[in-house]
Amino acid sequence: MSVSKGRSHLCELPVEVIVDPETGIWMVDGQPMILQPRHAWVGAHKTFEETFGLEVYRKALFGATYEAARIWCDREAATFDISGVAIFDHYMKRMGQRGFAQIFVEHFNPEEFFSELRVSHSVYVAEYGASTGRKTCYMFEGAFAGGMESAFASLGHEVSCRVEEVQLSLIHISEPTRPRLMSYAVFC
Repeated sequence: MSVSKGRSHLCELPVEVIVDPETGIWMVDGQPMILQPRHAWVGAHKTFEETFGLEVYRKALFGATYEAARIWCDREAATFDISGVAIFDHYMKRMGQRGFAQIFVEHFNPEEFFSELRVSHSVYVAEYGASTGRKTCYMFEGAFAGGMESAFASLGHEVSCRVEEVQLSLIHISEPTRPRLMSYAVFC
């Protein structure tokens, strides 16, 4: 089973938002959400990089976004009764709807433990600037790995993805015990 080549997850709207009248909490698909200005979101990332150093922050961010992706995908799988590629496809759609980027699933094959994504109009590149001269799309790594692992786990495959951004906006992800690379080509 694979996603058709070139499937795009543009910012498809509307997304139903339910606001609790007592608490003001926003809910999408039964999960609490926030709406925050892009510059504030990315500004926080910039401050963390400056405060802790790029590599320390990158490692911490990977862990946090990985865990968040696993939790979110598992909850969404239960809410919508989906598994495998449908989980990952749904997650990429929601990331686009939340304004992180335009995400194109070029290929996803759970039998080969392989996927390829293309990301454009990244919120991080937009705020850091295209001429930053360094990688900024590493901020997607944990989320993509967590989403992939959740999809594979739903099919009975416990894998551990390794993520490496090998050049500006190109991320390779592999499951260390598998000979084939799982790669995300991220063009920002």
